[in-house]
Amino acid sequence: MSDQPHFGKTRHGGLPVHLHVHDHLPRRNAAERFNAWLAVWTTRLVGTMWCAYLFAAFDCLALPTALRQGLYGIVQWVASFFLQLVLLSVIMVGQNLQAVASDARAAKTFEDTEVIIDRLDTATRGGLTEVLDRLADLEAKLGPPA
Repeated sequence: MSDQPHFGKTRHGGLPVHLHVHDHLPRRNAAERFNAWLAVWTTRLVGTMWCAYLFAAFDCLALPTALRQGLYGIVQWVASFFLQLVLLSVIMVGQNLQAVASDARAAKTFEDTEVIIDRLDTATRGGLTEVLDRLADLEAKLGPPA
């Protein structure tokens, strides 16, 4: 695990924000470190379109046998081999792309939230401070409430 987080720490929670997934995983011993590394490595390898192409080519080796068995063989080949192996990688690629987009949206939301919090800060000039000052001026002009 990296001692210094790549992206620093969150402002309010003080949680480290690391670049790599394995830096977020709690690890206590060498076996857990290896297991975490192997899981991330396998996910990165299988979650590529090149792996999907490789699985599709590999599945085609069993296609002639499935064709000889008729409709049942073809259905079994599609369900057992093609869908499970090829779609596994394709779905993982799609999830990786969605995760990148989600991270970008989360970063934008965080930046927007910081701007809103800064504008709501009563000690900072602008935003809510101006509204409170205008209310104080109106109260001074109108006098105390009846």
